[in-house]
Amino acid sequence: MQLTQDGVNRLDPKDVEKYHKETYVGAKTTETFVDGFISLYTRVLGAFVPIKDVQALQNDLKRDYVITKELSTIVGSLALKCGRPLMVTNTALITTKHVDFFAAPGCDADGYLQSGIDEVL
Repeated sequence: MQLTQDGVNRLDPKDVEKYHKETYVGAKTTETFVDGFISLYTRVLGAFVPIKDVQALQNDLKRDYVITKELSTIVGSLALKCGRPLMVTNTALITTKHVDFFAAPGCDADGYLQSGIDEVL
């Protein structure tokens, strides 16, 4: 739906509030999805090539207008076509930001065997 300034002025205040909330939720969903996708992308890229500063790369990608605009368009289309599966995808993207895929199971961050793990083995 596209509104002109005049169209907004003629809306009932409750409708304005409803559209504002929907826009806010959509923007937050898009932001979370874009952040998760960029995080996953840099992790996968980092598995193949050395990255000097992952955080700086992520920030540069997030600030790029074309990248964020295209990802936002994709998220918007996905949200309209398949809302609930998008939630699952977004959950997976958020989770991947917190998983260390390159750590050996049973080892701490420095690669040493965790205490008590030998009891399980």
